[in-house]
Amino acid sequence: MCIIFLKFDPRPASKNAYRLILAANRDEVYSRPSKAADFWGSNNEFLSGLDLEEGKEGGSWLGISKRGKLAALTNYLEARQNPDAMGRGFLVSNYLTDNLDSFAYLRKVSSEAHLYNGFNLLTADFRANEDTLCYYGNKGSSEPIHLKAGIYGLSNSLLETPWRKLQQGKRLFTSVLNKTLSPDGLMQELLHILNNEELNTPDLEQESQGVGFSKAILQALSAVCVRSPGYGTRTNTVILIDREGNVSFTERTMLNCDITILGCD
Repeated sequence: MCIIFLKFDPRPASKNAYRLILAANRDEVYSRPSKAADFWGSNNEFLSGLDLEEGKEGGSWLGISKRGKLAALTNYLEARQNPDAMGRGFLVSNYLTDNLDSFAYLRKVSSEAHLYNGFNLLTADFRANEDTLCYYGNKGSSEPIHLKAGIYGLSNSLLETPWRKLQQGKRLFTSVLNKTLSPDGLMQELLHILNNEELNTPDLEQESQGVGFSKAILQALSAVCVRSPGYGTRTNTVILIDREGNVSFTERTMLNCDITILGCD
C-alpha cells in the first residue's frame, strides 16, 4: 500500500513557485529486501529506490531521471492476487529507461494491463518548453489521461477516490502549500504529514474495496503512515521541481523504525 500527494503547476507564475511538489509514502513488508534511493544506470542517469526481491529485482515504486522523466506507482487494494502476474515495479523503471513520452508509454502499458495485478501509475515529462503529467490505473478506464494543473491525491484505489486517509492527507498537504516556506521548511512540513499515524476509521469506501482483509489490517491501512507488525511505511519521499527545473529529492528510509535520510539536489 502507498500514498501520493502532489501539486502539478507546469507554468508557475511566481519565480519562487514549483512545477511539481510531490510527497509520497511506500508501504511494504519490513523484511522485503530493497535498496534505498540512489543513482543508477550507465551514466548514473536515474534516481530511485530499487526492489531486491527475488524475481522482482530492479523494479521501483518512485523514480526520476536527469532527462526530466518521473514515475510513481501504487498498488490497487484487492484481496485476490495473481501470483504469476508480472512485477508492477518494472512499470516505473521501464518508463525511466524508455524513450517513449509519458502518454505514449501509458498507452503501451494499457495494452498489457491484464498481465499485472491492480496498479496505478503516474508518468511525467519535465522539459524546457512543456511539462506533462499523465495517469493510468488498470482497474479504471481503459485509456490513460492527461492531468491538468492542480492538486491530486492517489492511494490504493483509483486517482482521487475519496478514502478518508486520502482526504485528510490532502487537506494537510494543501494547508502546507498555502504557507510561505523555505525549500527546507516545505520539505520538513511534508515529511511531517507523511508520518501522520492517525487512524481514519470507519471508512466504508475503503472497507468495501478491501473485502477479504481483516478489520485489523484495514484499520492499520487507514492511516497516512501505516504502522503494524511486520508491515508499514518503509519510505517517505519528497520531490520538489522549481521553476528553473532544479530538483530536490529527499528520502527518509525506515526499516523496523530505524531511520536513514538521503537528500539530493
